[in-house]
Amino acid sequence: MSKIEEAKQLLEALGLPKRQQNDRSALTLLALCSLKEKDKWNKAKAVSMSVVGNKENARYEGVMRFIAEHYNRQYAENSRETFRRQTLHQFVQAGIVQHNPENPDLAANSKDNHYRLSQEALKVVKSFNSRNWNKEIKYFKENVGLLRDKYYKERELHKIPLKLKDGTELTFSPGKHNEVQIAVIEEFSPRFAPGSDLLYVGDTTKKDLYMDKKGLEKLGIPIDEHSKLPDVVLYDNKKKWLFLIEAVTSHGPVSLKEL
Repeated sequence: MSKIEEAKQLLEALGLPKRQQNDRSALTLLALCSLKEKDKWNKAKAVSMSVVGNKENARYEGVMRFIAEHYNRQYAENSRETFRRQTLHQFVQAGIVQHNPENPDLAANSKDNHYRLSQEALKVVKSFNSRNWNKEIKYFKENVGLLRDKYYKERELHKIPLKLKDGTELTFSPGKHNEVQIAVIEEFSPRFAPGSDLLYVGDTTKKDLYMDKKGLEKLGIPIDEHSKLPDVVLYDNKKKWLFLIEAVTSHGPVSLKEL
């Protein structure tokens, strides 16, 4: 049996649904284990990997690049979202993989986003076709819910809280971009737009983190799922001023071109 077919068996045993028991998911598992066709399962290791990878100055080897190099399967570079949304997302949910374990504060759109096999899943993988297989898979299945809770709580610890003046509590995912957005609401608004109401703020992982639809519609700004808004929208009802604010993180002086 080929390594890919064995990886599919492993994914089924780990509880992944049928949609994730395909070649792409099997190859992703093999990449995250750093296993080539002739390698034995007990040689698996947990390696932090990005989705695509970059040959030059790469911080993390890429899953797609590993697959192309060692399994001769070429996926178009624009397939990265398919890997992320239809394989890695489910791996994370299943407690098989951790997202950004080396830096949980990374923003969702950071180029350094990475994934790594959890230690619990690694033990299962290394035991495949061995006398410990049944014991390890039984332990994993019995504890997978606890694992999901554990990793979820770890990620929640790194979220950034914000309390609005009406008492609404928001939590932003980690990242410099969201830190700037929070600063706009907490620092810019009281100084330069005192008394303004927050009508909208997005998040790098949740586009519509907070939206006052009634307030926007009252101003003649109809909203649907395809609407594109700036990062932060404030409204000063007394002056009738609408603030449309883009939050941008940058390094170095602001040039005339950027102005």
